[in-house]
Amino acid sequence: MSQQMTLSVQKREGLGKGANRKLRTAKKVPGIFYNSEGKNIPVAIDGTQLEKLYETAGKTTVFNLDIEGETAPCLIWQIERHPYKPFFTHVDLFGVDMEKPIKARIPLKITGVAKGTKIGGRMEVYRDFVDVFTKPGSMPKVIDINVSNMEMGDAVHVADLKLEDGHCTYDSNYVIVRVSAPRGGKGEEGEDA
Repeated sequence: MSQQMTLSVQKREGLGKGANRKLRTAKKVPGIFYNSEGKNIPVAIDGTQLEKLYETAGKTTVFNLDIEGETAPCLIWQIERHPYKPFFTHVDLFGVDMEKPIKARIPLKITGVAKGTKIGGRMEVYRDFVDVFTKPGSMPKVIDINVSNMEMGDAVHVADLKLEDGHCTYDSNYVIVRVSAPRGGKGEEGEDA
């Protein structure tokens, strides 16, 4: 793995709407760091640094959180944006143990053009993300699904996705993407679509 990014934060004393409003006026984002031992630490984060880190790391890349000289591996767990202004209003940071697998939601990216769509089929995408169980350092930022070889009637199920380390979690083997016959048309075998 490449060198991890570091985000420096300060502990914050004041809690509540008034204190958070003062932080935001100073271009800082209030947040909570939930460490791997279960302790909650209120923090204040420079808004510009958080924006840059989030663009690079998203919610699936581990980075080092520096809290006044103490460092811990961590993920962005939840992040809130202002409804119409371009800044974050709150962030939850989650401390991780690099040796213990965790459950996380990973976005999916469909790539390529399915063969079945070239002969009139419709590409139907049913999911934008999957839940995975993997070690934090092995977590993919995105899972690519190449549909180039998909014919009419082919589908990719969640069980078809393979991770380098870890696995997808699911109750039923749902379809993620499918190439369907055109509406009102006939499938390749002459069956009604």
